[in-house]
Amino acid sequence: MIRIEHINKKFRRLQALDNISANFYKGQVISLIGPNGSGKTTLIKSILGMVKPDSGKIFVKDQPVNGDPAYRSDIGYMPQIGRYPDNMKVGQLFDMMKKIRNADEKETDNDLVLQFNIPAIYEKPMRTLSGGTRQKVSAALAFLFSPAILILDEPTAGLDPLSSEILKEKIIYEKKKNKLILITSHVLSDLEELTTHIMYLQEGKMQFLKDLETLQEETDEIKLSKAIAKVMRGYETDNKWIDQIFLAEKKDERIY
Repeated sequence: MIRIEHINKKFRRLQALDNISANFYKGQVISLIGPNGSGKTTLIKSILGMVKPDSGKIFVKDQPVNGDPAYRSDIGYMPQIGRYPDNMKVGQLFDMMKKIRNADEKETDNDLVLQFNIPAIYEKPMRTLSGGTRQKVSAALAFLFSPAILILDEPTAGLDPLSSEILKEKIIYEKKKNKLILITSHVLSDLEELTTHIMYLQEGKMQFLKDLETLQEETDEIKLSKAIAKVMRGYETDNKWIDQIFLAEKKDERIY
């Protein structure tokens, strides 16, 4: 569904993406993992057409990303930080998105709208919402139009435990519908029950793209954080980041 061919992106002296090539298929849940600044968000924004690579090509359903933007109608995107017009009410935001997408109410997926009780805040301006509530709005919008591809950037960041579980259950449900799902997260425990494949980025380079079972077999580790750490010990990598993951998981905290 998504084909990436030798893309490179540089921001001044920073090589954000360094000759990345990969193929993502329907039914996969790809977890994009790596330290801050490894290129995860740049890769996502390149797929969405928000960042233009310096070289290389990206195709979504065989349509080039730098061509007709209509391909985006097949993608539901949940940003790490949702930025919306401050004075727009929540209900107005949803109405606007439905009009832009020309979507009939019968065609929309309102599961998260209802489970997060979004109608109760329809009259609230976006500027009044807490970070966690904004995340709920972003999640509900990402799934609203039943897209074939979901791109979720740190989806559980700021969510309370119950809301986080609701969202993970929704991701698992959509996974069973054979959709392609890309997730970035620093909370590896959130990914273990969701992911089918791991893509590890380090300083803009793809270190590996493996299915979860292969990674577990090669490392003889069931826990994702330990499997990742064992593989990455063999690379010149930021061991402090790996150590932070272990410390955070022991304390049940999140690394951002």
